[in-house]
Amino acid sequence: MTLIQLKYTLAIAEEGNFTLAAEKCFVTQPTLSMQVQKLEEELNVKLFNRKAKPITLTAVGEKIISQAKVILEEAERMKDIVATEKGIIEGNFRLGVIPTVMPTLLPLFLKSFIKKYPKVNLKIDELNTASIIEELSLGKLDAGIAATPLDNSQLIEKPLYYEPFVGYIPKNHSLTSVEKLEIEDLEKIDMLVLEDGHCFREHVLKLCHTSRGASSFDLKSGSFETLIHLANEGMGMTLLPYLQTRGLSEKNKENLRHFKSPEPAREISMIYSKNLLKLPIIEALSDIIEGVLRGAIQFENINLITPKK
Repeated sequence: MTLIQLKYTLAIAEEGNFTLAAEKCFVTQPTLSMQVQKLEEELNVKLFNRKAKPITLTAVGEKIISQAKVILEEAERMKDIVATEKGIIEGNFRLGVIPTVMPTLLPLFLKSFIKKYPKVNLKIDELNTASIIEELSLGKLDAGIAATPLDNSQLIEKPLYYEPFVGYIPKNHSLTSVEKLEIEDLEKIDMLVLEDGHCFREHVLKLCHTSRGASSFDLKSGSFETLIHLANEGMGMTLLPYLQTRGLSEKNKENLRHFKSPEPAREISMIYSKNLLKLPIIEALSDIIEGVLRGAIQFENINLITPKK
């Protein structure tokens, strides 16, 4: 029994197809099939129902795959221990980022990280929070960046920054004359919010002491740009995460209203499994993000590093 055999077997279980599994493992199908067959012969069991489409695991195959995941994870953990001891930061790293953070944070840190750690093969996927949690549990992601707290006992949350909410209030709105917003200002007014599935939507609704459908206008959009456009058309006001406001046109920035201190904010964290795999890369990535944020906003009188009280 070898780690390669277990890796190939796990790939088949995940893909449900020998050809796709071979492509995933960058080997030919005959090579993959031969190794899996050798494993079955050694164990004297059939791991797969090959006549099913997609291919399914047998009852004993389910148990073998469960153990194979543990073995492969522990093998990876040994490599991680060595990398930590040697201070090595390299290898494949899979990161999930929520949609309301991806377009504003990624341009800030990606170039700096790649330049400093060229031996890290960083693969980034835009995923909602639920998908990040699921893929972390399945070992398909090494870490995620999401709004926290998540109240998940299987994950570690390392806060990266605290992002204030900023009001976007178009001209002729009832709150246009307000210089500094208060949370009470948001009650009983039309609020444009993101569609279901976005954690930022839930933050806004909670902040407004309202619930889905309570507003007179229910928007189904995953785009802050759409919210801004509709606000400009007189459909209501909206709230934006602070980093989203930095790229607005000067004209649109005139519609921004900050909150009185303490500003409502969301906590954005690096989240990862308690098995602490790839910890050197996680720490390096966290340091880079915190560093570039300090540099990017040092002249803007905004502190994204210290929690809002």
